[in-house]
Amino acid sequence: MEVYQDPILREDRQMLLFLHLSQLINLFTGFGGFIVPLVIWLTQKDKIEHMDKQGKQILNFQLTMFLAALVAVPLMLILVGFVILAGVALLTLIFPIVNAIKANDRNPTHYPLSIKFFN
Repeated sequence: MEVYQDPILREDRQMLLFLHLSQLINLFTGFGGFIVPLVIWLTQKDKIEHMDKQGKQILNFQLTMFLAALVAVPLMLILVGFVILAGVALLTLIFPIVNAIKANDRNPTHYPLSIKFFN
């Protein structure tokens, strides 16, 4: 007879925390904040509860912020792009930290303003 155990172990919460914080690699490399969460999500989505949902949220958010930054670059000619790019930078710094704390506390995570590329 099998005994049911809670599938969320401490190391699972820590992995979700690391998944969200791995987006901050963008601050140092410019592109690693998409690649590292993608690799973690692809390797762990079947092993850790909530990894699939939160991994998709992160990838959607990263792609949306990348597209917003691409739109902001040509708009810098009329100075609006600087405001958009500052907003993108602020969002990509704040939301991973907030959602990492939420994931570690077992609260639902949400990245606003994200286009749903992955369902």
